[in-house]
Amino acid sequence: MPSRYCVIYITSPTGIKARNIARRIVSQRWAACVNIVPLVQSLYWWKGKMESAREALLIIKTRTDLASKLIKGVRQIHPYTVPEIIVLPILAGHRDYLDWIQKETRH
Repeated sequence: MPSRYCVIYITSPTGIKARNIARRIVSQRWAACVNIVPLVQSLYWWKGKMESAREALLIIKTRTDLASKLIKGVRQIHPYTVPEIIVLPILAGHRDYLDWIQKETRH
């Protein structure tokens, strides 16, 4: 059975850009909550070269049926050419918390 809820990870530039992305997600009710981890150090390959960057990590709790809408909306405002947007199913969790996600999100 597919999971009704998911966690989405998105990396972004730090500071106001991360807050703007998080604010859009929550204000549109695409997610019940976005945690902003203000600073992560990322190492990655880009155009054949290893790069390093200081980024923010957004941890988003939402319903699985809203993931596509959230991704599309974030792509419209995200400054990266290829942003990291990864959707992970929530297989189990505290029922009251999952009910809260359901209540606070909208189509």
